[in-house]
Amino acid sequence: MISALFATLIAFVVLDAAWIFLMALRLFREAVGGIMRPEPLLVPVVLFYGIYAFGLTFLAVRPALAASSAGTAAANGAILGLVAYGTFDLTNLAILGSWTPTLAAVDMTWGVVASATSALVGYAVCQRKVA
Repeated sequence: MISALFATLIAFVVLDAAWIFLMALRLFREAVGGIMRPEPLLVPVVLFYGIYAFGLTFLAVRPALAASSAGTAAANGAILGLVAYGTFDLTNLAILGSWTPTLAAVDMTWGVVASATSALVGYAVCQRKVA
């Protein structure tokens, strides 16, 4: 299960870093640039990725391995992504005047895609180790 955690973590960090640097920073700066830090704090970043990868592994990869089902990994990863990113984006939409429905929808969609993909990677790595 440790290999699933690390594979999921690496996949999510790589995907999310690409998203952040290619798209999200520009979108977020346009919406809430005035309240953003010039540089993110490292400890919360590390904690988020560790906790989120653990959640994906425990709630998506592990059940998928038990069922021998890539579809379970993708579906459970997507659901966790929708819940986590939905919580963030809909809360921001509710309380931040400059957060838009479009931004919320785009970011939530990203959360679904990145989470499903990362769970699939974690599942695939473990399936190869077993095979």
